[in-house]
Amino acid sequence: MAADQLFSVLASSLAWQEERLFIYGKWHKVPRLMCWYGDKAAYYRYSGVNHQPLPWTDELQAIREKLEQHCQHNFNSVLANLYRDGRDSMGCHADDEKELGPNPVIASLSLGDERLFKLHHKTSKQTVNINLAHGDLLLMGGSLQHHWLHSIPKTKKPKSPRINLTFRKILPG
Repeated sequence: MAADQLFSVLASSLAWQEERLFIYGKWHKVPRLMCWYGDKAAYYRYSGVNHQPLPWTDELQAIREKLEQHCQHNFNSVLANLYRDGRDSMGCHADDEKELGPNPVIASLSLGDERLFKLHHKTSKQTVNINLAHGDLLLMGGSLQHHWLHSIPKTKKPKSPRINLTFRKILPG
């Protein structure tokens, strides 16, 4: 399925919801829409919120199979984020929850408008800016989550919607 068609199908068919996360002792409204899909056992907890996976859709399952073949890694879940405009964002963080294991592999597929993906080194404070465009795949692995934080910052530039799919493997708890 072409990226344009895939964006349209996912935007209209996924179970998007507005969430609140517990960060630094307070509940905060998440500045984007989210949903969690995966195998039945791919239960995920982060920032004070439990995520029970919804069953795979045909489209997400097809993407999963292609990514597993391309990346030579198995994934049992996907976090979908819908950035509605430039005000929607993802704060600076590492994907270092214990359910992901010590060196998680995360495949991040971008659909829709281009957005800046920022990497921030935890000790040197070095930053790396990557513009992720429609159809781009970013693979994070190895010790990246130990040494780097990442974010999708807000922007005042006019932005149309963007969907980001982050495929990962949740380990049994």
